[in-house]
Amino acid sequence: MADTVTPTWVYTLQLPHDPRSPGIARATLRAVLHRHGMAVPADTAELITSELVTHAYRHSDGPSALRLRAMDGRRLRVGVWDTSPDVPAAFADPAPAVYGGPGGLDLVRMCADRYGGYRLGAGGVSAGRLLWAECAATDVVSPLP
Repeated sequence: MADTVTPTWVYTLQLPHDPRSPGIARATLRAVLHRHGMAVPADTAELITSELVTHAYRHSDGPSALRLRAMDGRRLRVGVWDTSPDVPAAFADPAPAVYGGPGGLDLVRMCADRYGGYRLGAGGVSAGRLLWAECAATDVVSPLP
């Protein structure tokens, strides 16, 4: 029996501090998933991506970066770095999502299989925070040639 190689890939997109960044991030996500044939629930992945990038835009003054990563070929991790040093309590110490009018990061927590966040560096280029969330693929289809 031949060993199978788990498909792995990582994409990083630098985003300016611009209100159009969430839309650009969603379009990039769709293109990357399509290219690699990763069948993740599109609405869920787009919502997670959009909310994390929107949070970065609203709660920091500088640029941000979107990182998309295939985790063991069966999960997608969406990470967003920004210049704010503050990790929201819900991401630093995961707790049950609050229902009844959720918005923003509460939506991410409700839709993601896993999520978290942490501070990066104390200053300079690598300072800021990284918030991430994962969702499982429903199936992996043949990638485009």
